Amino acid sequence: MEQRKLSRPTDQRNALLRSQVTALLWNEKITTTYARAKEVSRIADGIIQLAVDTVLDVKKEIKSSVDKKGKKIDVEVITDGEKRLAARRKIMAMVYDPPEVRKADETAVAFRERTKDIRHPLIEKIFNTYAIRYAQRNHDNNSSGGYTRVIKLGARRGDAAEEAILELV
Repeated sequence: MEQRKLSRPTDQRNALLRSQVTALLWNEKITTTYARAKEVSRIADGIIQLAVDTVLDVKKEIKSSVDKKGKKIDVEVITDGEKRLAARRKIMAMVYDPPEVRKADETAVAFRERTKDIRHPLIEKIFNTYAIRYAQRNHDNNSSGGYTRVIKLGARRGDAAEEAILELV
């Protein structure tokens, strides 16, 4: 597919788009130029579609162990299937991995407890929040795609570049 050059060399353009896609998926809304918004929208739609297509590919296993008192404990472990794991790795190559941010009223102990099992917070957000939300929306509307919205704001003061808000629908 044809891609806009955005007046940047290839490495800078790829880094710019990657960072803006990461910001969009992390914050659900960004303000940028209209040309950049259209490119970021294409990439973000592809990432979300990849997650939606593989959201149900999980493996459930029952692992049993013996505790200190000799009781047998069965634990159900849910892991990614082959397609979901491949999609996860592909998405990890397309976005940066921002760290989880501590909330304003959260203690350090509570923050550590909340994030102890989260290794890649953005990837978890994509699969656990967006993929489930949009898979349900696709099922209800009997359609797919259209996960982002671009709203024109007008000319930016200073260089008169066309600005736009890009948000997840």
